[in-house]
Amino acid sequence: MTPKELAEKIVKILDNKKARDIKVIEVREQTIVADYFVIATGTSSTHTKSLAEDVEHELEQIGIHDGHIEGRATGWILLDYGAVLLHVFDKESRDYYNLERLWADASVVDISNLLTEQ
Repeated sequence: MTPKELAEKIVKILDNKKARDIKVIEVREQTIVADYFVIATGTSSTHTKSLAEDVEHELEQIGIHDGHIEGRATGWILLDYGAVLLHVFDKESRDYYNLERLWADASVVDISNLLTEQ
């Protein structure tokens, strides 16, 4: 699975679990850390944790395992899939850290075809 396909798979999982404001940013030209950031917001701390766990579980079912997880007890959970980093925030943390602004030089990937109506 290519990094883009993995990012798209993560988007579909998040969308099915009712994540809010899902974005994919292509950062390969700006950093060697990853090719894509997937960013999503949960509606509560429980929902945020559940989103991260659901992505982790569903990807494990198809043989994809995360390399590292940070922040399970905070408002920002990071799942590291190598070329794809998933950032799951609560609303306050997402507003505070504003990754979209920090990575404004990166390209935003059009994922509208992957999302259901919200």
